[in-house]
Amino acid sequence: MIDVSYHERRLLAVDFKERLHRATERGLQARDARAREAAAQALSEEECRRLHSAYRLRLTEHIEACLKQLAENFPGFNFETVVDEKGWGAAIRRDDLSLNAGKRDNLFSRLVMKISPYSEFHVLDLSAKGAIRNKENFSRNHYQLLKDADLDSFEQTIEQWTLDYAEQFAADNG
Repeated sequence: MIDVSYHERRLLAVDFKERLHRATERGLQARDARAREAAAQALSEEECRRLHSAYRLRLTEHIEACLKQLAENFPGFNFETVVDEKGWGAAIRRDDLSLNAGKRDNLFSRLVMKISPYSEFHVLDLSAKGAIRNKENFSRNHYQLLKDADLDSFEQTIEQWTLDYAEQFAADNG
């Protein structure tokens, strides 16, 4: 049996107290580090929300400008701003009457472009849906990660989709 003297036991007790104190300090530092990390994550989440909101505002204004011009180019279209749970943007709608062999048909045409609401996936998402003379024939999506979003590319896409719809409408409505 090992005989440990009083002095050695005291050294072991002091050594244990010191190790216990250091372990407690490491635990407190780890807790503080997690709290700082969570705060930084919350800030970056808030920054992503702010960025999405700024991008959405700029792109929504561009959508509105393009669709207003399209509506002016084709009389009969009505313009409206769109704000709902699926996003922000604009729409143009038109109802036409067709008389064929004495039969009356209502024909609707529409184009809706929206920027989707903010999501935890940190994506900027543009979507468009359209119909010409009762035929749903226009459905498109364009998206990029918020951190990589190129607003000029989104604006060019909005313009191109507006032109594509105008060309299809002119071809089908003649």
